[in-house]
Amino acid sequence: MSDILIVDDERDIRELISDILEDEGFATRLASNSDETMAEINTEAPALIILDIWLKDSRMDGIDILKTVKRDNPDVPVVIISGHGNIEIAVAAIKQGAYDFIEKPFNIDQLLVVIRRAMETSRLRRENQNLKRRDVATFEMIGTSAPYRALLGQLDKVTKSNGRVMLTGPAGSGKEVAARYIHAHSARASAPFVTVNCAGVAPDRMEEVLFGRETPDRGVEPGLLEQAHGGVIYFDEVADMPLGTQSKILRVLVDQQFTRVGGTDKVRVDLRVISSTNRDLDQAIKADTFRQELYHRLNVVPIAVPSLEERREDIPLLAEHFIAEFNASQGLPQRALTEDAVALMQTMVWPGNVRQLKNLVERVLILGDGTGPIEARELPGEEENGSDEGRVVLSGALATLPLREAREAFEREYLLTQINRFGGNISRTANFVGMERSALHRKLKSLGVVTSAKAGVRVAHVDEEVEAAG
Repeated sequence: MSDILIVDDERDIRELISDILEDEGFATRLASNSDETMAEINTEAPALIILDIWLKDSRMDGIDILKTVKRDNPDVPVVIISGHGNIEIAVAAIKQGAYDFIEKPFNIDQLLVVIRRAMETSRLRRENQNLKRRDVATFEMIGTSAPYRALLGQLDKVTKSNGRVMLTGPAGSGKEVAARYIHAHSARASAPFVTVNCAGVAPDRMEEVLFGRETPDRGVEPGLLEQAHGGVIYFDEVADMPLGTQSKILRVLVDQQFTRVGGTDKVRVDLRVISSTNRDLDQAIKADTFRQELYHRLNVVPIAVPSLEERREDIPLLAEHFIAEFNASQGLPQRALTEDAVALMQTMVWPGNVRQLKNLVERVLILGDGTGPIEARELPGEEENGSDEGRVVLSGALATLPLREAREAFEREYLLTQINRFGGNISRTANFVGMERSALHRKLKSLGVVTSAKAGVRVAHVDEEVEAAG
C-alpha cells in the first residue's frame, strides 16, 4: 500500500496526473474502467485512488466503484474528480465515503495538497487500527539456561527472513511467545500478528473464519488471512486444522491469494506463516489426518521449544517475571522467593510447563498471606504430600521395596533431579547436596546415573544397561 491508482477514461488525463505525481516522488498505477480498477485493487490495495465519476465503456461508474472500494478497503482514501461537477455529485460522493471532490480542470497545487492530506490521514488511521489490532500479550523471552540460549539463537536467525517456521514442543512451553518474538524482531513488527486457534474453531466455520465471506445483506466480512495482510499469520496447534481446510490453505501458500466464501473476486495477501504443534505430525500424516504437502510447506524451518523440565535453571527467573507481571497488571503483591521455595519449584514436575508455572504463581499471590517472601510451605508440593511438617511421604512403589533398594531408588531419583535442576553442572550439584565432587561421581557411577548432551546442555539419566538390568 504505497502507490496511487489513477482511474480516468481519458488517457491524456490519467497520464498527465501520473506524470505530475511521479515528478513529486509518488509511484502510480493507471486504470481506464471499473474492471481494470478492481483488478488493480485486488492485486494490491493502493495508498490512494484518484477516481473520475464518469467512465465510458465501463461496467460501473465512479460512484459504484467508490461504494465497492469503501466496502472492501475502507482504509483507502478516494479523491473524486469530474468535469461535470455540481453540488449534488459532490455531496453524493462525500456521503459514500470520498475524501474530497475536485472539478476539472483542476489546479495542480490544489490536487497535490488534497492528495498529501488524504494520504497522511490514511496513514494515521492505519497506524491507529494496527495498534488496536495487535495483541498486547507479552512476548518477552525469559531465561539464561543453555536450552533457552539455543532457542533464542535459532529465533534470532529466522527473524531476518520470511521463511515459514514450524514450532514444536509440549503444551504450555511457550510456542506462541516464541512466534511473537519472531514477529516483534522482524521487518513486519509494525504489521498485524493474527492468531488462528485451530483447535478452538468449529470445523464447519473454519473457512469463513480464515477466508472471510461475502453476502448481499452484510457485504464483505474479512477473514483472519485478510486481517493479517502484510504481517504474520500464526496457526496455533495446526494439527487440529480440518483436513478439507488444509488443502485450501496449501493453495493460499502457493498462490498468495484466495476467494472469500460466497465471493468471486480474488483477494491477494502478503503473509509470513508461523505454525506450531505439540503432536507428532509424521504420525498424523500416516493416519491421514494431516496433508503431507502442507507439512512440507509449513516445516521450512523447524524449531523445537524446550519443556520447562529441560530448562529448570530458568524457573526462578520466570517466577520472578510472573510476580512482577501480576503486580503490574492485577495489583497483586510483589513478593520475593525464599531459597526453599525456589529449590522446591525446581524439583517439581511440570506437565503444563511454563503455563502451569505462571498459573501456580498467580494462585500463590492470590491466596497467600501478606507481602513477605513466598515460602515452600505455600507451594502445593509441600502441603499436598503430607500433613506433618518435615515428614517425607513415600510413594506406593517405594514403600514396597526393601530398605537397601528403596534407598538406592531414592538416591538415584534425588540426584537425577538435582543435576538436572542445575543444568547438568556436577560442581554446583555437589555443593548443594553436600558431597565432594569425586564422591558424587562415585555415587553416580554406583547408581548407574550418567549425563549426556541434549539441546546444548548436560542432562542426567539412568544408564540404559542399568535400567534394563533393574
